[in-house]
Amino acid sequence: MPFQIQPVKEFLVRPALPPALSRMSDLANNLLWSWDHTVRSLFRRLDSALWKNCRHNPVLMLGRVPQATLERAAGDPRFLGAYRKACERYSSYLERSEPSDDRLIAYFSMEYGMVECMPIYGGGLGVLSGDHLKAASDGDVPLVAVGLLYQKGYLQQALNPDGWQQERNPVNDFYTLPVRPVCDEDGREMTVQVKLPSGAVVIKIWQIAVGRVKLYLLDTNTAENTVEHREITDQLYGGDILTRIRQEIVLGIGGLRALDRLGLKPTVWHMNEGHSAFLAIERMRRLIKEYKLSFEEALEACRSNSVFTTHTSVPAGIDLFEPGLLYEYFGEYCDEAGIPFEKFLALGRFRPENHQAPFSMAISAIQTSAFRNAVSSLHRLVSQEMWQELWPKLPVWEVPITSVTNGVHLLTWLNGDLALLYDQYLQPDWRERNADPRIWDLVEDMPSQELWEAHRRRKRYLVAFVRERVVAAAMARKASSAEQRRLAEVLDPDTFTIGFARRFATYKRATLLFRDVERLKRLLTNPDRPVQIVIAGKAHPRDLPGKTLIREIVQLSRAPEISKHIVFVEDYSIEVAREMVQGVDLWLNTPRRGEEACGTSGMKAGINGVLNLSILDGWFDEAYEISGGWAIGDREQYSQDQDETHARAIYSILENEIVPMYYQDRESGVPVEWIRRVKQSLKHLSHQFNSGRMVGEYLSQLYEPAHQACLEISHDCFQPARQRANWNLRVQQVWDKVGFVAIGPGPEVSVLAGVPIPVRAVVNLAGLSPGDVRVEAVVGRIGVNGNLEETQVMSLPAVEQNGNDCVFLKEFVPHQTGRLGYSLRISPNHYDDPLTRPCNSLLKWSGE
Repeated sequence: MPFQIQPVKEFLVRPALPPALSRMSDLANNLLWSWDHTVRSLFRRLDSALWKNCRHNPVLMLGRVPQATLERAAGDPRFLGAYRKACERYSSYLERSEPSDDRLIAYFSMEYGMVECMPIYGGGLGVLSGDHLKAASDGDVPLVAVGLLYQKGYLQQALNPDGWQQERNPVNDFYTLPVRPVCDEDGREMTVQVKLPSGAVVIKIWQIAVGRVKLYLLDTNTAENTVEHREITDQLYGGDILTRIRQEIVLGIGGLRALDRLGLKPTVWHMNEGHSAFLAIERMRRLIKEYKLSFEEALEACRSNSVFTTHTSVPAGIDLFEPGLLYEYFGEYCDEAGIPFEKFLALGRFRPENHQAPFSMAISAIQTSAFRNAVSSLHRLVSQEMWQELWPKLPVWEVPITSVTNGVHLLTWLNGDLALLYDQYLQPDWRERNADPRIWDLVEDMPSQELWEAHRRRKRYLVAFVRERVVAAAMARKASSAEQRRLAEVLDPDTFTIGFARRFATYKRATLLFRDVERLKRLLTNPDRPVQIVIAGKAHPRDLPGKTLIREIVQLSRAPEISKHIVFVEDYSIEVAREMVQGVDLWLNTPRRGEEACGTSGMKAGINGVLNLSILDGWFDEAYEISGGWAIGDREQYSQDQDETHARAIYSILENEIVPMYYQDRESGVPVEWIRRVKQSLKHLSHQFNSGRMVGEYLSQLYEPAHQACLEISHDCFQPARQRANWNLRVQQVWDKVGFVAIGPGPEVSVLAGVPIPVRAVVNLAGLSPGDVRVEAVVGRIGVNGNLEETQVMSLPAVEQNGNDCVFLKEFVPHQTGRLGYSLRISPNHYDDPLTRPCNSLLKWSGE
């Protein structure tokens, strides 16, 4: 290794801003500029070429802008006017309303995608996390976020001359990014520690201002750490299983300690995916230590105000750790914390008695959270089936997982031309009220010609962006001058354009579009109605089939007859995604139904007036009828033989309906039916799939109940948690003796609709009180297989007690006709809403 010089002193040089522009640094270091045009345009106006070269990073730009440029701007009345306007906007936005209580939500995520200059995200999960923070800021939600600050950004993609994906990881220079170290009162950089088998790890705390919300990022690349420990936060999803468990310890345990060091006391803890599940273990350790709670009492206290969001549709997406590895990392931790190690392991298993089973981070997060949600209505059904084994005696539809459908941050993803139209034709405060459905009714009044021209401008921007990008990539791989000239002429702004961009995972089925190459070529080269396709996406470094598909697409795009009709844009990122969802005409989405938890790229397209052609999966299963778009297939469960059917459906819909509609009515200048559908998309998707709506639902359905639960469970030094744990133990001790003594008498064989039917059960309470149990009738239609279908649950109140026997009775009024029936069950009454029912909770059915 060549000799390298190490500094003996380190200092940070900041730009010498003229006094008249003294707040430029504040504007640069708050990500409000990423969604507020007034602030962002100030940096572009200062030096548009430098702004572009700095990848829209205002901190880096201020470090590079010539002093003469700053002095000239400080003496320019026009720039100073824009500067004052930006400062006023910034100040008025940051003014927070006084909190009415001590609510604080702590949001933990492994990745955050907020701006292109900070590549600490891998894909949709990170972008969703970033949009969540922005919407929380807009809504003045008291939220603080925690993540990891990766030294290397997620993989950058480049294609070799053969079209094969190659990866490299850019190194982030934190001091030229909108992130700052957190310092204490004495100016010292703030750190916390976690202990690993290899020794103590020092974790430095950084912060990013996301509007009104603070995001704290944890970094182990500090001088105090060994090389091994410095590499923990080296790369997102990098390294082996040891790197993964260390990262998740730093995120969960180190994240809680960081918030404690900052003096923050959350009342709600939100785990976005299972990566941060060790957070709950650390919370329990602290409760045991500080309040002398038992393990069971600490678990009751911890789960009462924890929220877990699952984004996974298949078990393969879950982090699993072998028991031996867990013992190596948590054996001593559990001994010191007073947590029995076997009980710790049981938190991460379907069946606690299976001592060979690995520890699942998702199961651990589920078992330590009272509030659990999927990210679309269809994903809720998938998740209920996926996790039913945790509630083995509940029917799938009753598994206590709710859903909050994802949304996208409208002001981040909306194109500027549409925003200008909205300024003219919507209510003046549409930016502040964009999650309000009433705002979007006025879309119908927007002139079709102006809307069409606005989209055509975005398309021209897209074509220019793509040409510049593919030529730069060709030059980087030293392509021939002929190849560079060809790429400089790809795409036509007047041609119907399809966008397809996503991770090249198998389940996303990017092959469907290329299944019949000859038919595709005929579609693309139709002389009267030509079509072109813009494609982007990365394959995982170890995903050879995904890389092979990318190479096949690239090589196909070089065929002479279609070389200007298909283009693959390298290095898919927030920047590429934004240009594509704002500029194409149609967004194509082809996952296997049930495997796309939600998907948000189609939402981003839809709020820009780009119509969707998609499988009825994730969010589009809810949006299809109101979206103005088209569905591929129907709502059948996916089977392998559907691939050919779906591919033919894509070609048929494009050939016979979509493309002709786009080119229709051109003599009048505007495709009338197309624009009608565009308005439908803008009107319905802009508010319904908006992250403001999403965060509002989190607040009302999950955060507020969890906050109230926190206040209740922590009262009198967690006395309710002690009482509940004692109650649980008492119930478990006698549950074998609890059971049905008698049922009925039931109704006659035939009854009339509308006539009340008494449902009666006598239960042996085995010393419990009637309030300790919940007796329910599950009523429904009897299907052809003899099982209950279309069921509803009815709670039976206690009406009479004689010793241990208690009568539970309620009348049921049938309004439907046919063959009906009911079954009865008893469960412990956990004082909870059924949606917060603990895993593996006790349940007995009549007839058992």
